[in-house]
Amino acid sequence: MRRNLPMILIRVIVGLVFLLEGALKFVLPKELGEGRFAAIGLPYPHHLAPLVGGIEIVGGLACMLGFYAGEAALLLLAVILAALVTTKLPILLGRPLGPFSLAKLAHYGWLSFLHEARTDLCMLFGTVAVLIDSGLKLGHKRRWYQTGQ
Repeated sequence: MRRNLPMILIRVIVGLVFLLEGALKFVLPKELGEGRFAAIGLPYPHHLAPLVGGIEIVGGLACMLGFYAGEAALLLLAVILAALVTTKLPILLGRPLGPFSLAKLAHYGWLSFLHEARTDLCMLFGTVAVLIDSGLKLGHKRRWYQTGQ
């Protein structure tokens, strides 16, 4: 149990954050759901926000419970990468990126990007850790960093 405790803690925090953020997309749709998706510039926000919210809720629960955690981590990885590209990459560039708007901040560039993306980056690395730990077979052969049978 002691050997698994760090990974259990990572699964719990990754799962809990995704679960809560997914639920908030339904509880506060104007601020964190379809309203936010529309403000960012995402297409079909009234369909996309509930879909992403559902993926976050189910994926978060799966990560916490260790039930299909690898598959869930793959979906959540897509969600967090999309969040980084649509909301944080414009901050790094200091300009809108295609249809994705630029947040109004005092500063742009690397320091602002790293500051604004700190939670997203933690979720990115936590999700990758869950994916690796799950032992999900991503090809024909297991890689050196995957555990399990």
